[in-house]
Amino acid sequence: MNRVYLDWNATAPLRPEARAAMADALDIIGNPSSVHAEGRAAKMLLERSREQLAEALGAAQADIVFTSGATEAAALALSGRGLACTGIEHDCVRAWCDETLATGPDGQVTPPDPASATLQLANSETGVIQTLPQGLAASDLTQGFGKVPFAFDWLGIRAGMVSAHKLGGPRGIGALVLAAGEDREALLRGGGQESGRRAGTENLAAIAGFAAAAGAAQRDLAGGMAERLAEMRDHLLDRLENAEGITMFPGRESPRLPQTLSILTPGWKGETQVMQMDLAGFAVSAGSACSSGKVRESGVLRAMGVAGPDAGCALRVSFGGTTTLEDLDRFADAWLAARARWQGKQGR
Repeated sequence: MNRVYLDWNATAPLRPEARAAMADALDIIGNPSSVHAEGRAAKMLLERSREQLAEALGAAQADIVFTSGATEAAALALSGRGLACTGIEHDCVRAWCDETLATGPDGQVTPPDPASATLQLANSETGVIQTLPQGLAASDLTQGFGKVPFAFDWLGIRAGMVSAHKLGGPRGIGALVLAAGEDREALLRGGGQESGRRAGTENLAAIAGFAAAAGAAQRDLAGGMAERLAEMRDHLLDRLENAEGITMFPGRESPRLPQTLSILTPGWKGETQVMQMDLAGFAVSAGSACSSGKVRESGVLRAMGVAGPDAGCALRVSFGGTTTLEDLDRFADAWLAARARWQGKQGR
């Protein structure tokens, strides 16, 4: 039986639109910084892709700086600023911030001083969506971009980070989005690319793929994709919740991404569940994928008040536009059978 990929929050399958755009871009041989005809052709594609990404982001008034991913964008946005954050943030954000903000058990955060804080739009593990306050210094928009509708220009935030591979673009490309009047000093130096904010020849094929994927994601949203995926998520939750057991679903009280479900069974290690589901033909995750393959207790769940070892007992299911209801039902059957075996061994 075919394997089922349910780890879209780690990386989404490459969209056909992105693949086609990248193939076309690879035929352009010029360097965007060169002044000859070939260079101008490359520069034209670069700036057209920037405009397409800005349109998908609703960021007509903003500057877009292409980076190698959201991790680099976070470093560029946050380095040296001393912003406050909470434990639900991705490690690439927490690395640059002071973890002083509190998180409620529902996963919600209210920064007392938005101008000195950073807060993600949506969480990769629980799917919890935040209400971003006006004047927020920065936000990791990565998990929300392409999955829920928003316009950067309307959010009222000063900087945002996005990544292509979370919405069906290529890996290794992202962007920092800066509101009008915002600027950042380059961390990578030695060239004047990206208006002096990020040195190095631009990855033209990846940038073209990013723009194409972002546009396709926005068209999906306009066509009702989020609503369809939310119905599928709720169907899966019903399948798992209605069965006998002690499983919980962190963040379910809050608005969530339509295609993300966190499943917590105290005492049953997430790492064990991931391996069992892998053997059964399902790719799922125990949390963020950006930890060099390590499986550990979830800082997100700890921040939400999940105690001790139980913070390492969650499983994340995330899916997308090519996932079917049959895929989720097959997963539910396999996971419930595995849980029953585990409960039997525990004498429950």
